[in-house]
Amino acid sequence: MTVNQWNDELWDKVRPIYEQAFADKGAKPEKIIRNMFRKQICFLHVCLIDGQAAAIALTGKLKETEALLIDYLAVKNEQRGQGTGIRMLKYIEDWAITSGNCTSLVIEVEAEETPENQARINFWERCGFVLTDYIHHYIWVPEPYQAMYKKLKPEVIFPTDGEILFSFIGQFHKASFQG
Repeated sequence: MTVNQWNDELWDKVRPIYEQAFADKGAKPEKIIRNMFRKQICFLHVCLIDGQAAAIALTGKLKETEALLIDYLAVKNEQRGQGTGIRMLKYIEDWAITSGNCTSLVIEVEAEETPENQARINFWERCGFVLTDYIHHYIWVPEPYQAMYKKLKPEVIFPTDGEILFSFIGQFHKASFQG
């Protein structure tokens, strides 16, 4: 399911997955996520298996593009390795095309060469994403990032330069944190 309004009950179901995956990796505080919903700049996608949250994603439309940024995507530890992340991504792709009016997906990944980061990049590449060369350094977090993108329609004209993609990503993050 996908929602574009804050829902306390739903957030209580997915918060453990979000915190488990991102608490020590740059998770946005709940008040910022609430602000994103208030400003209508994000969507929460939830995968339920037997009524229980199995995976979540927070996404947002990048201004000046027809791209959807996957800001966070996490799979419950017990569901990893069972194809849940791939099914969740496929759902987001379908939703982006049919309901989100998007023709491309973008994600940012940590650029430091660690086995954990390489495993994440490999996952996204297996899902059809392309890693850009540009390495972005945020002023508020120490780790560098790279953008990855996936065209959902091959004929789409879409910027594939990482520096340009980070200008869009930066606008999204700025809007997320502003009043």
